[in-house]
Amino acid sequence: MVAQADPSNAALSRLSSLHFSVVLLVVSALLMIAHSMGVLPAWLVRLPEAVIPPTAEVLDVVFAFVQNDLGLIHVTRSIAAGLEYLLDATGNILYGKNRLPYLNRVSFLFIESLGPIPWSAVAAGMAVLGFWLGGWRMAILAGGTFVWTAMIGQWDIAMQTMSVLIVAAPIAFLIGLMLGIAAWQWRWVDNAIKPILSVLQTLPFFTYLLPAVIFFKVGPTAAAVATIIYAIPPMILMTTLGLQKVSPDIVEAGKMSGCTRWQMLTRVYIPAARTEILVGVNQVIMLCLAMVVLTAFIGMPGLGAKLLAMMNSFKLGRSFEIGVTIVLLAITLDRLSKAWVVKQPKHWERETPWWERHFLLLLGLGAFAAFYIISQFQTFEILNEVGRKQSWSKGREIDRWIKGVLEIDSIQAVTGWLRWFLNVKVLIPFRNALLWVPTPALIMMVVALAYWLGGRKPAIYAAVFFGIVALSGWWDRSVITLYTVISAVTISMLLGIPLGIMASGNKRLANWVLLTCDSAQTFPSFIYLIPAIMLFGVNDVAVVFSIVIFTMVPLTRYTIEGLRAVPLEMTEAADMSGANALQKLVSVRLPLALPTMAVGFNQAIMFAFFMVIIAAFIGTQDLGQELQRTLAGTDLGKNIVLGINVSLMALTFDMAILEWAKRRKKALGLG
Repeated sequence: MVAQADPSNAALSRLSSLHFSVVLLVVSALLMIAHSMGVLPAWLVRLPEAVIPPTAEVLDVVFAFVQNDLGLIHVTRSIAAGLEYLLDATGNILYGKNRLPYLNRVSFLFIESLGPIPWSAVAAGMAVLGFWLGGWRMAILAGGTFVWTAMIGQWDIAMQTMSVLIVAAPIAFLIGLMLGIAAWQWRWVDNAIKPILSVLQTLPFFTYLLPAVIFFKVGPTAAAVATIIYAIPPMILMTTLGLQKVSPDIVEAGKMSGCTRWQMLTRVYIPAARTEILVGVNQVIMLCLAMVVLTAFIGMPGLGAKLLAMMNSFKLGRSFEIGVTIVLLAITLDRLSKAWVVKQPKHWERETPWWERHFLLLLGLGAFAAFYIISQFQTFEILNEVGRKQSWSKGREIDRWIKGVLEIDSIQAVTGWLRWFLNVKVLIPFRNALLWVPTPALIMMVVALAYWLGGRKPAIYAAVFFGIVALSGWWDRSVITLYTVISAVTISMLLGIPLGIMASGNKRLANWVLLTCDSAQTFPSFIYLIPAIMLFGVNDVAVVFSIVIFTMVPLTRYTIEGLRAVPLEMTEAADMSGANALQKLVSVRLPLALPTMAVGFNQAIMFAFFMVIIAAFIGTQDLGQELQRTLAGTDLGKNIVLGINVSLMALTFDMAILEWAKRRKKALGLG
């Protein structure tokens, strides 16, 4: 018999949480009243500089000691040399980089004579690979993506991006796999690595870039290092999860067959955890692609750098074309890797000829070779390289059309009024109010929220985390960051949740909305800054607008999925009781969907913290702007402190919301 939670105990627990939260809010209110009356001591309004520890300076000294005195610089130089060689080799093959310093002259001239692989040969090979993994639809997607990339005139810059991806993804996979095995094998490794992974997954991407630049210099090498580090955490987590889920029966069978420890790992555990490990590979590939695009900020050429250049020129049409290319590459790599996850090995009869067993492999190699050879003839030169005149690009025409639309008086009137209203009546007053609140009062409000949502543990973490932020010396910048996140997520909720509710009642509309969400989520994050700036200029409204677009995706998605997952018998019971549509929504569907929707709330907040750092490009006065400034220098300590501040604030809300969702599921009997 399954034990059921005592409703009275749950009610008492919620009541005590509410009481404690109310007490904290009352104390916070008293501090604000005292502040408004001018009787609150200055040290309670803001911590004096004398008590702020010199964390950034200490970190700079530590890093300098490790780098110079302990000889880390020599290790990083060796790693950089190896990565540079791999990047040069892949770059030469993919787009004709022609830089292979460790080859002799004859070998170099031979490779140079081969030239880069023609785009048509790559597209043909990818089409065959797609067919092998997922049939004709996958073949069209995989082959069509690379045809589009070439015909739109973006082949070279796309291959610059892919050259780093091809190097970084396997390295991240191997490191993540080994660390995941170690965490599964030894408990102390797992306990040590979990908090590090939690922080790494919430750190803003700028925090990854500066250490990579300092230790590995600006360019593709630093980009590869930052990408590898960024992509490792999900591989570790999925490897550990997969190995922990291996059936004891399978383990026992392996032991009975006399397998050694190495054989148990390689022939029992890893094959049994294949699905989870391949899901980790999928996550590694997607994170690598996302990070490679963002490394344009540290001199990485490719799609990200081109997109950044177009964004600086406010060329939305050409930015959109580059964004579509990135989206198609992301979707293709995602679908191919997911198809690999579910594809099962095919068993052949012993007498089956070799060519029949490997027919698709031979077909792929044949198609690759055929297009490689044909493209070398001048008649078919377009199969090797697409010239500017042959390109399908319509970026300039799109830019002219957008400029004409934005110059319409009615559109200018609407955007002008929205800019005035949101800035003057909403955003600036809210920002000033948060900055006015005394530091301990704001911390108490956050702790009260965490206690009400998740109980004692999230509240303790909230107090510690925000206490560290207060002691960092960047409290005001952190508050501005928090203000931006709260504003954007609130507006996203007001727009995304009603859209999700409306779409959940119509299957066709829901599918279209979910497809739009998938597409929007794969676009590079900083592409959303362009329409925001063009519509609203450089101000807080543009920042919030760009974040709203980004954060609406998870809110809408999980609202739809949560409402669609409500058991049919529950809605039928509501119908039988005579409830109307609004009553069913408010009293039945939404309460049951809230645990799923909480995942959307959580992701929206995480996305907002990520995007607010990207939005620093507009010129905000938050932590993102300071992080961006560190890239121009060598302030590694400051960079780490600022990144940890963002991470700690994000982790506070993450833990509280997830704990609330867990409690809600338990209360509803959902697990």
